[in-house]
Amino acid sequence: MRHQLGYDDIKAAAERIAGHVRPVAVAPAERLGDAKATGNTGSSGNAEGAELWLALEYLQHTGSFKARGAQNFLRAHREAGTLPDAGVTIASGGNAGMACAWAALRQGVRATVFLPANAPRVKVARLRSYGADVRLVGTEYAEALAACEEFAATSGALASHAYDHPLIAAGAGTLMEEIHARVPGLDTVLVAVGGGGLFAGVATAARQHGIRAVAVEPEHSRALHAALAAGRPVDVTVDSVAGDSLGARRATALAVDAARPDADGRGARSVLVPDEAIVRARRELWEDRRILVEHGAATALAALLTEPETNRDSDDYGYRPADGEKVCVVLCGANTDPATLSASPEPR
Repeated sequence: MRHQLGYDDIKAAAERIAGHVRPVAVAPAERLGDAKATGNTGSSGNAEGAELWLALEYLQHTGSFKARGAQNFLRAHREAGTLPDAGVTIASGGNAGMACAWAALRQGVRATVFLPANAPRVKVARLRSYGADVRLVGTEYAEALAACEEFAATSGALASHAYDHPLIAAGAGTLMEEIHARVPGLDTVLVAVGGGGLFAGVATAARQHGIRAVAVEPEHSRALHAALAAGRPVDVTVDSVAGDSLGARRATALAVDAARPDADGRGARSVLVPDEAIVRARRELWEDRRILVEHGAATALAALLTEPETNRDSDDYGYRPADGEKVCVVLCGANTDPATLSASPEPR
């Protein structure tokens, strides 16, 4: 597999999936200096006066951005005549599996989905509602992936991937094309990162339009951040309230390539957030706007809630916009149990 993604790939994906996914809705939010959801942003020195937008991608088919990549992957294989009778298989923490099963149903092919046994029940139920053969394996994504790869080798099913494939990332990148069209003059887009497929696509499209892409990860699930420090994808431990959707041990090389800064230093950035900020962002999205998302989706907004602390490297934690900066936060998924809102897992 090639480990680079070009803007032409995203344009081709946009044409391929047009009319088969829901166009993203965007909504303006309060200016950061006035918004309750941003907490004491003025204390960070430069956030007041920034303009905040929300990209409501959780309204997408199957409840997450993953529908874009799944459509692009399967439609591309249909066009090429490479969809086997055995159907498609994927390992997923839930959202990619749902998107794959949904897209497979649209294409009239079978989907066999492997996911960790601790995946949220709401995701398992949704998968089965799309007609998928659901197989629960292990407690982490990597274990489900190993079982999926073995199944593909023995069954002849087409192996898809939750994030580490150019067609998947290109499909995800179509989201940035739509955001760019809907928010003129956008400076920065904040994207939650697990394995990095969404970020790879969004950052590639953002670079084309002169927009900064900021990758936001939980501090205890930092696959991309660690890869950038090492100069290559490396394995990390996963221990976060957002681990059910941002729980990849290793980031895709596509995201590592997309995250490398431009010569002028304006390109993509990678930042971390603590679990406390993720929990707070999720609750405040509900309390202030009646938006219910996964912890993984709330992670992007958590970057604006995270203040530097004396025991942390402040350059690596949170994102503080400049005065007048126009910022869009991607709310990428809402496959969550509403009951957990009042009883969110305690942060580390």
